[in-house]
Amino acid sequence: MRLLRRFLVVRVRAASVSIMKTSTSHSLLTASAAVLCAFLVPSAHADVFGSGANTLTLEFVTIGNPGNADDAGAGGGSYSSPYGGVPYAYRMGTYEISHDAITKATAGGLLNVRAGPHTGNEPAAGSAWYEAAAFVNWLNTSQGYEAAYQIDAGRSSLTLWSSADAWQAGGKNLYRHKDAYYFLPSEDEWYKAAYHKNDGVTANYWDYATGSNTAPTAVASGTGSGTAVYFQGGPADITQAGGLSPYGTMGQTGNVWEWQESAFHAPNDNPSEQRAICGGSFGDDNLGNGNLRSSGRYPYTPASAAIGVGFRVASVPEPTSTVLMISAGLLALARRRRRAALWTVSGAAGAKGIS
Repeated sequence: MRLLRRFLVVRVRAASVSIMKTSTSHSLLTASAAVLCAFLVPSAHADVFGSGANTLTLEFVTIGNPGNADDAGAGGGSYSSPYGGVPYAYRMGTYEISHDAITKATAGGLLNVRAGPHTGNEPAAGSAWYEAAAFVNWLNTSQGYEAAYQIDAGRSSLTLWSSADAWQAGGKNLYRHKDAYYFLPSEDEWYKAAYHKNDGVTANYWDYATGSNTAPTAVASGTGSGTAVYFQGGPADITQAGGLSPYGTMGQTGNVWEWQESAFHAPNDNPSEQRAICGGSFGDDNLGNGNLRSSGRYPYTPASAAIGVGFRVASVPEPTSTVLMISAGLLALARRRRRAALWTVSGAAGAKGIS
């Protein structure tokens, strides 16, 4: 099924380029297929990696409302940052990556990525940005997708992609490959999943990733609405890390800071520049320092690691089976119309030559 999905999505993209060059009517059909692929996606989905005792499952939620604007303070809160505008749908990991996930990936061939000092289903922390990127690459290549990042074997440096190979959606991103399926979330992608109100194509955001402008209640563990893991001696299980964001993610306020794909100062054109970390951690003991708020972001060297810094994974949206079939049907219809148009033009030209 995965290979069929990849084939159809690739054919949709390729045909879109070809058909759009022929006529407006053909373009409309192709656009319809593209819209179906982009928007009619599952709201939640789990992806499976590895096998046997080392099977690894990552859960994702769909982040919709493509085309929303950055946070400019319109959500009624007291804090904001100029991030969160994303022109496409995508998926965000429901939870942070766990220590266990790194352990299982390592058993499946991942090399030189530390899981950190926490255990089991607690978050992986103590991984440098380069190591987090290497884990994402393993997710991609283990499923037959393009690696997202050019990371050296020692997990200590990044090579930029060429402009031709770089991600272009939402602006050129030389860190990420254009065909990557899994990736570290950019700051815009991460911010939107955490704080956007999920109320349509708006610029409305909350101050905290618990769907509120009120500071969350500190807990050691749990899933209560309006709670977060901070002012604690250690992190919680990633599935017990507080209340959910409006899109359904957990732990984007508290538990551990999270690596952003993005350079602290945009654009992503310097491979060694400091990266942003956001969200605060279990060790935050003072709401006044602002670490847990939407405005809390700090620079961190990509080769550095700390027990309070982890990460989560994002992904391109996955079309449903129905969407793939409808899209394939639309493209087939578009091709038939294109052939008919070409035959008509050819016949007219021939008749004109005979006369």
